[in-house]
Amino acid sequence: MPINPAGTVHVPDPRKRPSPRRKARSWTAAELGKFLTATADSRYSMLFRLAAATGMRHGELLGLRWDHVHFDTGRLEVTQALTAVGYRLEFSRLKTKTSRRNITVDAATMAALADWRHRQTAEHAAAGVENTDGLVFTRATGQPLHPHVASQAFERAQSRVDVSRIRFHDLRHTHASLLLRDRVPIKVVSERLGHSNPAFTMTTYQHVIPGMQEDAAAAFGQLLADHATKSNGQPLAA
Repeated sequence: MPINPAGTVHVPDPRKRPSPRRKARSWTAAELGKFLTATADSRYSMLFRLAAATGMRHGELLGLRWDHVHFDTGRLEVTQALTAVGYRLEFSRLKTKTSRRNITVDAATMAALADWRHRQTAEHAAAGVENTDGLVFTRATGQPLHPHVASQAFERAQSRVDVSRIRFHDLRHTHASLLLRDRVPIKVVSERLGHSNPAFTMTTYQHVIPGMQEDAAAAFGQLLADHATKSNGQPLAA
């Protein structure tokens, strides 16, 4: 359904030719930790944290409703996205089975999300407005948050922190890259991201895979050495 949000939002001129597609970038765990700590008092801190903790797409985060946040199980239901065409906002149901998914969230982030809900409720009550759409992330007026507002808030926030420059969408890439580097199975990462299949995930994050291949080879070599030592009492000769 169409929405006409109030407020001034800078929207890129659609007549301009789109820039070449950028290569995905991601932060290290240290950079992510530094950024989240530095922005903890920002009104958008929960948005940034949930993006990094789940790998959800921009529109999926902004379309997330409170009734799809399950504090008892620590899971989120991802079923819709908020998209923008100029100033017009629309909710759209996610079309594929893999994009409609449940994501398990770490306990600390779920606790922070509960705190954010209390803060948001108090903010709306003080302003005398209602969150009519039941959204997790809104403007102070209770209206849906325009994607460009969220992106601009992220750009301003990271400009104040000594970290490499990435886009808001790259928090999704950061989530995936950190999990893969920590040897989380690619099928699990693919399911969290809502990809069509693990092969697509592997292609997208192939820059992470080479290091993992080296780790796998070293791990297998160690496995053989350990087995030989247990069997013969002596390590295999080089």
